[in-house]
Amino acid sequence: MVYPEQQLSERQRYYNAKEIAQYYRSRPWVVIWRALTIVWLFARFVLGLKLDEWFNRAELNKFKRAGQLRQILTDLGPTFIKVGQALSTRPDLVRKDFLEELIKLQDQLPPFDNALAFSIIEEELGRTVATMYRQISPDPIAAASLGQVYHAFLTTGEEVAVKVQRPNLLVSIKLDLYLMRWAAGWLSPWLPLNLGHDLTLIVDEFGTKLFEEIDYINEGRNAEKFAKNFRDDPTVKVPLIYWQYTSTRVITLEWIHGLKLTDTERIRAAGLETDAVIKTGVISGLRQLLEHGFFHADPHPGNLFALADGRMAYIDFGMMDQLAQPTKEAIASAVVHLINRDYVELAAIFVELGFLTPDTDIMPIVPAIESVLGEAIGESVGEFNFRTITDKFSELMYDYPFRVPAKFALIIRSLVTQEGLALTLNPNFKIVEVSYPYVARRLLTGESPEMRRRLIDVLFKNGKLRWDRLENMIAIARSDQQFDLLPTAQLGLQYLLSEEGKFLRRQLLLALTEDDRLHTQELQRLWDLVKDDLEPKRLFDVALSSLRVVSTEGIAAILPTANTINSL
Repeated sequence: MVYPEQQLSERQRYYNAKEIAQYYRSRPWVVIWRALTIVWLFARFVLGLKLDEWFNRAELNKFKRAGQLRQILTDLGPTFIKVGQALSTRPDLVRKDFLEELIKLQDQLPPFDNALAFSIIEEELGRTVATMYRQISPDPIAAASLGQVYHAFLTTGEEVAVKVQRPNLLVSIKLDLYLMRWAAGWLSPWLPLNLGHDLTLIVDEFGTKLFEEIDYINEGRNAEKFAKNFRDDPTVKVPLIYWQYTSTRVITLEWIHGLKLTDTERIRAAGLETDAVIKTGVISGLRQLLEHGFFHADPHPGNLFALADGRMAYIDFGMMDQLAQPTKEAIASAVVHLINRDYVELAAIFVELGFLTPDTDIMPIVPAIESVLGEAIGESVGEFNFRTITDKFSELMYDYPFRVPAKFALIIRSLVTQEGLALTLNPNFKIVEVSYPYVARRLLTGESPEMRRRLIDVLFKNGKLRWDRLENMIAIARSDQQFDLLPTAQLGLQYLLSEEGKFLRRQLLLALTEDDRLHTQELQRLWDLVKDDLEPKRLFDVALSSLRVVSTEGIAAILPTANTINSL
């Protein structure tokens, strides 16, 4: 694929905190004026809230104040609009009246002049609007924080969305990021323990992603990578990118006829089950994090749509991030350890992910983790939700040396936003009722050597098989109707017969005979759990297929195990 030439220089295209700071240190009057503007607007707003409280007018003026907050964020521009968009997906943090106004920041912002937008299109693409589009809406159909969208038909007939970037965007974002970074550095020493340790790094991560988001060439590449990841998934739709009509500040993509996830009435009127829509969104989000590692970091309601056929459509790929393989595996293990209340193992995962430093003594922290997170989980998996966990987990930062790695700020935002969308559709929805079966299935199928090692770590402790853990994982995985046990059994058998499975063969042998007895009761419980899925003919076919893919040496490798059994 040959992409259009990018018109921004390398210096401009990438976020560089030092370069931005150097620029604005020599222009203090610009910084001071912007800072005074921000402080003045918010001070007036806070004073208004206090006056309402003092004169008992809070209920009377609540919608007025909500509208004022939205207007302040809108007037302050793209960076603050992004903050408002993040808050608009947190019904647990924001009052309903404020929430309804903040939601408007997703795609109901004031547009900029159409003549200016069309001139940007012509300047960027080097052709007149009339020669490119058979028809284009005279006004934008949506205006967002970074640009506005027009509904158009190409001269070749394709129905498209044309997104045009707001003018002077780069200058505005640079100044706000400089002020945010300065404020983060000033606030850090005043925050408890390590709560502010990585605050400037989080701002830098946000700045890096924001710079990527305003490069529409990068967005187009992201869309194609995302589409490739989900090419075999019939539940996810990604619009095509029309590269001939795309540049750094203009992107043209396939038009999506969808329903906003916050429009529950239209979703139900279309004959869609809200819980099915939620499940599609949650599973696609988990696949991004745990399979592909390439995830949508800004999944607010303006960027996701439900299609009439039940698919989930993603339409904005400006803010994305990539996870390394070990991070994906560690997250999967963390979910399992959390649900199974293995707090020592969970603390070790926190070290691995960077929430605790490698030299941290985790044992004094384990009781605190158990106290806070154990309460959040409740009596069963069904009572768990990610919103509660994040809120409870934040309590630990006041007393223990936890910190949030910069990359995880985006992951947490993505997960909380997705759960916020789910709660909008169904206030009683529990995200783990969907996500844990998926995680259990991912571990049980063990597609990679690393994931298989994670499964072994989950199932064995001090050399002993945790039978209840295995039963629990299989039971929960089977609660997902899409889970077929036989392919998983086939993968497991192939793994056992392989050289890589030598350790597991030995561990299973010890597990079956530990405490000087055969664990027939545990085996019977497992068989009762899976027998309905293991029809004799299908089971024979799976075994035969597994043997075919294993070498003679691989089969011979299990013979010592058989000899060991005879000698016991």
